[in-house]
Amino acid sequence: MRTHHLGLLLLLSSAALLLAVSSAAQERKNYVVRLEPRDDDAGSSAESVEEWHRSFLPEATTLDAAGDDGPRIIHSYSHVLSGFAARLTDAEAESLRSKEGCLRLYPEEFLPLATTHSPGFLGLHMGKDGFWSRSGFGRGVVIGLLDTGILPSHPSFGDAGLPPPPKKWKGACEFRSIAGGGCNNKVIGARAFGSAAVNNTAPPVDDAGHGTHTASTAAGNFVQNADVRGNAHGTASGMAPHAHLAIYKVCARSRCSIMDIIAGLDAAVKDGVDVLSFSISATDGAQFNYDLIAVATFKAMEHGIFVSAAAGNDGPVAGTIRNGAPWMLTVAAGTMDRAIRTTVRLGNGQEFDGESLFQPRNNTAGVRQLPLVFPGRNGDPDARGCSTLVETEVRGKVVLCESRSIGEHVEQGQMVAAYGGAGMILMNKAAEGYTTFADAHVLPASHVSYAAGSKIAAYARSTPKPTATITFRGTVMGSSPAPSVAFFSSRGPNKASPGILKPDITGPGMNILAAWAPSEMHPQFADDVSLTFFMESGTSMSTPHLSGIAAIVKSLHPTWSPAAIKSAIMTSSSVADHAGVPIKDEQYRRASFYSMGAGYVNPSRAVDPGLVYDLGASEYIAYLCGLGLGDDGVKEITGRRIACAKLKAITEAELNYPSLVVKLLAKPITVRRTVTNVGKANSVYTAVVDMPNKGVSVVVRPPMLRFTRANEKQSFTVTLRWNGQPAVAGAEGNLKWVSSDHVVRSPIVIPPAKAVA
Repeated sequence: MRTHHLGLLLLLSSAALLLAVSSAAQERKNYVVRLEPRDDDAGSSAESVEEWHRSFLPEATTLDAAGDDGPRIIHSYSHVLSGFAARLTDAEAESLRSKEGCLRLYPEEFLPLATTHSPGFLGLHMGKDGFWSRSGFGRGVVIGLLDTGILPSHPSFGDAGLPPPPKKWKGACEFRSIAGGGCNNKVIGARAFGSAAVNNTAPPVDDAGHGTHTASTAAGNFVQNADVRGNAHGTASGMAPHAHLAIYKVCARSRCSIMDIIAGLDAAVKDGVDVLSFSISATDGAQFNYDLIAVATFKAMEHGIFVSAAAGNDGPVAGTIRNGAPWMLTVAAGTMDRAIRTTVRLGNGQEFDGESLFQPRNNTAGVRQLPLVFPGRNGDPDARGCSTLVETEVRGKVVLCESRSIGEHVEQGQMVAAYGGAGMILMNKAAEGYTTFADAHVLPASHVSYAAGSKIAAYARSTPKPTATITFRGTVMGSSPAPSVAFFSSRGPNKASPGILKPDITGPGMNILAAWAPSEMHPQFADDVSLTFFMESGTSMSTPHLSGIAAIVKSLHPTWSPAAIKSAIMTSSSVADHAGVPIKDEQYRRASFYSMGAGYVNPSRAVDPGLVYDLGASEYIAYLCGLGLGDDGVKEITGRRIACAKLKAITEAELNYPSLVVKLLAKPITVRRTVTNVGKANSVYTAVVDMPNKGVSVVVRPPMLRFTRANEKQSFTVTLRWNGQPAVAGAEGNLKWVSSDHVVRSPIVIPPAKAVA
């Protein structure tokens, strides 16, 4: 009897196991499916494209168009790549991989999301004689943003003074029944994709705040009397306040699916945007034919669309750059000269400046000295970061906390407040240096540098009864040094292509005031309808600055290619701060080109660069062949059959890029560049080389370029050699073409020996 029961139990267990295995085998997962391109995907109807895509599904699933988990085909792509996104079982995915015409399957992945003063800091002023006014503030240009959506009712998106959408515009507006807002002559299109659209039943309203912030930074209209809790008061606007906005919601509550991102890029190209703003971190260092963002933006470039993309927030570690394809402008984050100032005064009289958006008129920590405590003096790192606190130790005191990751600073203050702390001093880790955030803390707080924090910690450890006061100074202009590179901004070299300098440029990315939407990312303010602007930091914030600046350049030079606009921005940038000394990094050391790119953007010079380094698809293809991707790899990126053996492949250093990275060893290397005259018809430029390392010889031939007409092209060579033994540390310098009206500067980078091995 017992044996019978045991046998039955084993039988039931086996059946359950088989059922579980069968269920697991039938579980559907999301994939992006890359296909061999057809000749006219982009010109075919949506129905015929989807029918072709459906033909790749196993026969049993073609009738099963939708299931309990939604439709089998989620997106059909036609403009930025040939393929589709689908829900497939493991068996179906394996079957599809073996089908003729299927190139590759990519499992779904989620990519992370990477102002009143920044226009003035960048030299954008309202005067009628200024170039900003002459440009029409970007009038007529369409900026497409791939992000978390938008709050259409925000005053930054009013359309006063804006013309109707351009005739070429083909986009759609999915806002339905939105109180006080919707599409107009500012927001001319808005769509949501995949999970961000909740199966296309919800409009592309911002649920994270991020998209509203980036959209207004790029092209928000003028809004007077903007501030955040009384700080940073002034007139808010984007870089191109009269440009149009097209919104593509591809992220839901800050989760961005690669399937939806590609669908948004596909739609943006089809709709007819001029500039794409991409504040999302792509794959770190993936070979370009495996990087769907690189593939999709290559097609955007071919359609004449300028792409501005975030460098990522993984600095200051080297080799962390994101969005590194050379056809994108990769944007780093820097500071400005505005601080939301707090001051810490210790019981011994020492004072240290910090920042915080919490700026009350009256508070306990700002009235009198309070006991100061630094938890974790016995080595507990969680306590040092105020993750674990003891109420009896911190109640009624000012608590010194070591900074945790970006985005957790407010949570640290909430922890201190929950345990009865009266105030918080947030000190940087060593790697974070002097970069401080004006966060919206929930208690009196001051975010100080590592240098200041170390001195405060030493005082707290060495004094029997340490005390501290936090006082609040409000908005302080003219803080120095400015600009500098923020510690979190990702650094080169570019793993996918180390011979191309990345990032390309630095823009304002610290404590940026811009439009705000109630969001789950800031739940402490979710119910505060009066808070219409907010401060955020990241390469997500620097990227739309450059998107808007590109729109201004595009409005003044509508025939320029994306590469020409990019060159204009890079070669006109600044390497000196507002005090006239070299721009610094987060440690206040001289910033390298691997941290800031060509330099800090200078819009007033970018619209009149004199010369540009232009590029098109054919040059990029020769470069891709030179990377050694093979015919198939290049075809995956370009969508066309390529025979690299029949082309003249070029090295990375030979790509006509506005910067030069030369892997210089014992032998001299010569590279060629071609510039196009976009300044005065008759002009003369003289080569000036600035190479501080005297062990490097740089010779430019010819040393002078004479132009007699507009759009004339001339070529030159640059020969580099070590005068003695190659320096292990490498070298950096600049090549400048100088005329009576222009200085056209290109960085020269010789990587450290360990980086070129």
